Amino acid sequence: MKIGVCVKVAPDTDTRIKISGDGAGIEESGIKWIVSPYDSFGIEEAVQTQEAQGGEVILFSAGPKDWQTQLRAGGLAVGAERAVIVDDPALAGTDPLGIARVLAAGIASEGCELVFTGKQAIDDDNVQVPAMVAELLGWPHVSFVTDFSTDGSTFTATRNVGGGTQEVVTGSLPVVITAERGLNTPRYAKLPAIMKAKRKKVDVKSLGDLDLSADDITPAVQLTNFSLPPERPAGRKLEGDVDTMVQELVRLLREEAKVI
Repeated sequence: MKIGVCVKVAPDTDTRIKISGDGAGIEESGIKWIVSPYDSFGIEEAVQTQEAQGGEVILFSAGPKDWQTQLRAGGLAVGAERAVIVDDPALAGTDPLGIARVLAAGIASEGCELVFTGKQAIDDDNVQVPAMVAELLGWPHVSFVTDFSTDGSTFTATRNVGGGTQEVVTGSLPVVITAERGLNTPRYAKLPAIMKAKRKKVDVKSLGDLDLSADDITPAVQLTNFSLPPERPAGRKLEGDVDTMVQELVRLLREEAKVI
């Protein structure tokens, strides 16, 4: 069984993001880039499934070929066999649907039967690409999955639906599964695996290699400007006895914050 994992490389959560001088993006110098954490859950689940069912785990990314550094460390070193990166100038201006078209084309070209993704990337937080990939492939999609099993032809997935409620979904492969926190605990790569990952194959492809063109990923949504949120106002410390502070807090909530 071929198992695909859609992987995005994003700034580390500890990175302090700075807006570029023209406001058209972020300053990339000094950023530590990592495999987006939710995608790490997808990689781990794919590797566990491969260990139980056999087959091959393939990573798919749409971005610069330099991402192979992170894909090797965060994916190939923990069990994936190889990776496919689609690197094309047209990707710089595309939107989530364009990315989904590229990933779906790559997955279809490899003949995958099961695909894992993170529930979202930690940079844009769009939560759009996984469902789009499933729709383009014509596959079912189960999101926010916290437990998964398959016998190689059917699957059972438990997903969070909010408010502490969960539902169990069953079906037949192929399927796109969106990994949520709690699905598993991603393993750490050991030194021998890290060294072995350096020799694993990373295919760098263009849009043309997938029978796509720049017109196929023309964005319907364009980002025109980035800005940081406004600075938070300084906090206020109430003083006095408890009754006085409670009365003042209620007044501030009612008259200034206007939340009661």
